[in-house]
Amino acid sequence: MPAVVLAAFLSLGTAWFAIRANTVKTELEAAAALLPQLKQEILLSDERSAANTVAALRQHTSSARQAADEPIWTLASGLPLIGPNASAIAEVARSADDVVNLGLAPLVSVYESLNWDSLLPSSSGSNLDPLKTAAPSVASSAYAVRTSSERLSAIDTSQLLPQVAAPLTEASAELKQAVGALESAADAARVAPDMLGADGTKNYLLVIQNNAEARASGGIPGALAILTLDKGKLSLGSQTSAADLGVFAPSLPVDPEQQQIYSTRLGKYMQDVNLTPDFPTAASTAKTMWEKKTGQRVDGVLSIDPVVLSYILQSTGPVAVNGPELAAVKASGLPTELTSDNVVPTLLSDVYAKIKQPKLQDAYFAGVAKEVFSAFSSGKGEAKGLITGISRGTEEGRVLVWSANTSEQSVISKYPLSGAVSGPSVSPAQFGVYFNDGTGAKMDYYVKRTVQLVKECPADGYEQTTVRVTSTNTAPTDAATSLPAYVTGAGIYGVAPGTVQTNIISYGPVQSNVESATMDGQKTPFAPYLHANRPVGVVAQQLAPGESKTVEFTFGKIVQQTEPNLVVTPTVQPVKDVILPTETASCNEG
Repeated sequence: MPAVVLAAFLSLGTAWFAIRANTVKTELEAAAALLPQLKQEILLSDERSAANTVAALRQHTSSARQAADEPIWTLASGLPLIGPNASAIAEVARSADDVVNLGLAPLVSVYESLNWDSLLPSSSGSNLDPLKTAAPSVASSAYAVRTSSERLSAIDTSQLLPQVAAPLTEASAELKQAVGALESAADAARVAPDMLGADGTKNYLLVIQNNAEARASGGIPGALAILTLDKGKLSLGSQTSAADLGVFAPSLPVDPEQQQIYSTRLGKYMQDVNLTPDFPTAASTAKTMWEKKTGQRVDGVLSIDPVVLSYILQSTGPVAVNGPELAAVKASGLPTELTSDNVVPTLLSDVYAKIKQPKLQDAYFAGVAKEVFSAFSSGKGEAKGLITGISRGTEEGRVLVWSANTSEQSVISKYPLSGAVSGPSVSPAQFGVYFNDGTGAKMDYYVKRTVQLVKECPADGYEQTTVRVTSTNTAPTDAATSLPAYVTGAGIYGVAPGTVQTNIISYGPVQSNVESATMDGQKTPFAPYLHANRPVGVVAQQLAPGESKTVEFTFGKIVQQTEPNLVVTPTVQPVKDVILPTETASCNEG
């Protein structure tokens, strides 16, 4: 009789558990179905609808949590076989409820008080108070979501049924993505108000890199300007060119490791501060140079290139080039109206063919920068388009930021826009390929490149990776005579007109070795160095018009087991066309 009663109770308990499990499943599925709707409402800035959707989400996740917190569920969690699955499902329900109540709900309540259009710098200023007010809520939301993500990641999925393990793994991956986005938002909310001048005027040195003459971080510093931000009000101050700052003698002191690789030119010429790919080094040197020559203190350095200007123009529409440089423009035949389509070829190629005097070229660059930033700050473009364009430039490494404030820089250093080659923004198995012009001219406009990682077979228990760099000089065969001397260099630095000389620099992951280099399959000499505990290989390459060459660096003793990633110098080409998918060699296991 007792056995019969026990069996009856077990049967009832099992049935009850199945009912509650189905409730948890139904409620969580209903909550998940609302997430695409919430994303769309946020994208459309529909605050009211977003708040209603979050309220509906709370109802579903609360019901799921209540079902998973009942005593019968706790008992089931202690049973063999079914126990780990019951525990995992309960944790998912609790985490989902925490994410909605402690993550999404506070964010949406703050979101309703924000006007994203007003947060962009403008000529009239921006109200930065809502962003400052929102910062604690955004940070709290990020913390709540990160905690839930860590709880899910700690669950051992090896003991779970496939129908439990699969959605758990998917939920864990989605939460990790959300953590990254929220922590980025929290960092931005913390430092952006001060950097935008909420508590006092901030002056930044704006450096426009010219990709027609390669430097490791993009291109030779050309036009310089002071960008002033005061309570979100943006204005462009004094403008000059890097060449106008002259020679620094004696050269400014720089990091000895980098000086060994890139020479004392790093601290001698503003045009060469970014021979190093480490933007914090280049920016701090540029700041010192500017202040020594002008006596004007700056709070940081921002860098962009003409490709970023094209992204901004996609949102603002065309701008007319006005001012004193217009007379030279009209006489030269250069466009007096710049668009997202013509700004890159105009600034990186046509200007050298049409205007012979470097001073007038600089004046034209300055005029273009002035007009684009005027359009940006006057609210000509809509906020979403501008943010999209600037974000795209940041993802491609074309927008770089450095702050002289150590607290702000510690936040910036966590992200790729810091342009650092070491520190928290650098992934464990990161490779870098950078280009420095050795022609002393503007021939990089004609060089097309691809860069690819090849995961080789392990050797002696370590990973091996080859970095393959293929370059082609697309200049016309008669470039020596058909292109301006200013573009070809006219052989002044020992490179035949029309030929491009490039120093190709490749960085491997920390603690690995650069073991060999080849050019077109043949071993070639290379210069080995060390920078921030990362191995560095340098090969000098010359390309005549129409010529292609492939340089390969092989890195060994790689201890990192994570997937490798690749960072390259942003050139005239779209970065997506430069970086090819990683190739994996076929290895014989036996």
